[in-house]
Amino acid sequence: MQATGYIRVSTSGQATDGVSLEAQRGRIQAWCVANGCELAAVHVDAGISGKRADNRAGLQAALADVCKRGGALVVYSLSRLARSTKDAIAIAERLEKAGADLASLTERIDTTTAAGKMVFRMLAVLAEFERDLVSERTVAALAHKASIGERVGEIPFGWTLATDGVTMIRHEAEQAAIRDMRELRVNGRSYRAIAAELTRRGILTKKGKTTWTHQSVASILGRAA
Repeated sequence: MQATGYIRVSTSGQATDGVSLEAQRGRIQAWCVANGCELAAVHVDAGISGKRADNRAGLQAALADVCKRGGALVVYSLSRLARSTKDAIAIAERLEKAGADLASLTERIDTTTAAGKMVFRMLAVLAEFERDLVSERTVAALAHKASIGERVGEIPFGWTLATDGVTMIRHEAEQAAIRDMRELRVNGRSYRAIAAELTRRGILTKKGKTTWTHQSVASILGRAA
């Protein structure tokens, strides 16, 4: 049987889990030797997120290759192959339709068996669930930081950083500008008219520009509300 390898690493993934491209390639080569397979090709996506499958040239080439040649698509782990259940199952169904198989070395999945197919689907769901939990925790942590007045991302208009570099404090001149924006808005002025008035008065944006846009005015008033 011939095997087609696929390896991927994102910038953050390489830094955190240490599974480099060469490490993945080595594991795939070892699996092929142990299972008497010929490694026909290895396709690579370097520094590309696995969030989507359709924008990874290496993955698409690997799928086209194995579907044409047959045999098995071999990956280091499911996380290298796909980051969503939808993509993972779509890939498995495409391989099955072409008469090709999937082998994921970390999870020891081999879709040549019915049990392997079932385990593959279960692990794909669990992997997505774990990523969703991490996302929820991150959102909650950022919300907590914002609720106690700590910086989260860019410093919004109307605020500045305290000397500790973490806590946000009111920027009185910008707060006065926000009050003016609100008053103008209450009096029926459009966002464009407010932006023109701020520009006329020479009030600086957060980035130090003298020209305001209606989008920035709308964003500031929305955040303030």
